[in-house]
Amino acid sequence: MAVGDTLASVDLGLPGRFSGKVRDGWPLDGARRLLVTTDRLSAFDRVHGLVPHKGQVLNQLAAWWFAELADVVDHHLLDVPDPNVSVCIDARPLPVEVVVRSRLTGSTSTSILPRYEAGEREMYGITLPDGLTPHGPLPEAIITPTTKAVDGGHDEPITSDEVVSRGLLDAELWGRVRRVALEIFARGTTVAEAAGFVLADTKYEFGLAPDGRLLLIDEVHTPDSSRFWDATSLEARLAAGRGPESFDKEPVRLALRAAGYSGDGEPPVLDASVWTETSARYVSFYERLTGRTFEPGSTPIAERIHTNLSHLIGGAA
Repeated sequence: MAVGDTLASVDLGLPGRFSGKVRDGWPLDGARRLLVTTDRLSAFDRVHGLVPHKGQVLNQLAAWWFAELADVVDHHLLDVPDPNVSVCIDARPLPVEVVVRSRLTGSTSTSILPRYEAGEREMYGITLPDGLTPHGPLPEAIITPTTKAVDGGHDEPITSDEVVSRGLLDAELWGRVRRVALEIFARGTTVAEAAGFVLADTKYEFGLAPDGRLLLIDEVHTPDSSRFWDATSLEARLAAGRGPESFDKEPVRLALRAAGYSGDGEPPVLDASVWTETSARYVSFYERLTGRTFEPGSTPIAERIHTNLSHLIGGAA
């Protein structure tokens, strides 16, 4: 498979442009929004370089998951007019993000492992037994809600009680979100296992449609929104004192760390092979999970997007 070109950004000539770490977007009429998933990669909370095909993999994989989960919850996706593009309902995001975890892992303030190793056993509504091992399975999936970061800030870990007591969501809606999140996670775990992966944890974002329906929004069960480990190597790596093998941007993170970079200042220039290896991981993940063959196409991405969206952008481009 040829590496092809990459998409750093695209100018559609439409008003109201907004940009995230990996997506550019524009509002459309009819309570819709247009999202272009780029090949930008974020590590250490900053954008570092471009991974060939990453945007198309994320966009196509999220669309596949929305279809797979349609019997569990409605979603915001309306159309995929181009492999890198989605047209979505302009939903109102809920102020709570839902992280679901099945493994004792992590290193941040929202993670379970540091708190467990410090002796904490009561957390997020369940009691964890003694004797759990790092990266090992939890007795049951744990929901760890956070606030939704705004203006470049960080998520704040909160309890389920605080979701309601702080007025972020009412008790009925929060209960519904929790039930749906656990059902989605169970479905994701089953699909991941069949493909030879362990779904360690994931983040779900929900929103409300203009008519009040609960919607699953953003991407779901992709290497950027979830932590997937390779199941075939997991036990051997843990027995050898090594961490799990992740199917995401791990080659970039490891290369940055090896060069002494931890997020401050100008990042080092990485060898092209790092980006190629990372691209291969994203493509391999997509193909193993969906059973489909990845077809990147030969037309330059920006040109293809303008052609495929001509009916939406008219003469604006």
